[in-house]
Amino acid sequence: MYKIDKVQKENRRIHTVGRIVSAILYIVLIPIIIFNFTLIIKSFIHPDETPDFFGYKSFVIVSGSMEPTILKQDAILVKKVPEEEIQVNDIISFNTRNQTNVTHRVIKIEKENGIKKYTTKGDNNNTEDKEQITYEQIEGKYQFKISQFGIITHILKSKITLIILVMIVILISCYKSRIQKRKQERTEKRKKYEENKTKEL
Repeated sequence: MYKIDKVQKENRRIHTVGRIVSAILYIVLIPIIIFNFTLIIKSFIHPDETPDFFGYKSFVIVSGSMEPTILKQDAILVKKVPEEEIQVNDIISFNTRNQTNVTHRVIKIEKENGIKKYTTKGDNNNTEDKEQITYEQIEGKYQFKISQFGIITHILKSKITLIILVMIVILISCYKSRIQKRKQERTEKRKKYEENKTKEL
């Protein structure tokens, strides 16, 4: 009896740990899958635009021009905001004329023929950027960063990664379904056993 109780307690403990791990995986994986799937669909629909998720776009910093505020390999999140919300000293991500994405700080805003022109500069650069930009070139205003998350971000954006994550979720679901089915079968067998035992009495 002691051994049976011990085994049952151990099984319950393993089952509880399994449920916690599954819950954590679902909480982490499902949002990543939704995020990646949305970006992939939008990149197909609008191949010339940087895909966004509810107005937010993510970029990986590849140079040290914004150090020490933003470091190389930091992942940043920017949000498209109305033109009037972009002020001097804001950090923005924008496209240059040669379609390179840059994240620098606004140091000057001027109007030319009724159109706002933004002068930008990297915090770690000695000179301002040569090209003034317009609002249409701005991808978004800097919101926050995740330090040194660049490599992981590249991996998460991969289509292969998305397929792997979907497969993991499917495998977890199948495993949980199998465990639940076995549990139900054991319950039914026990019920039948008890019914037969009652009849014999």
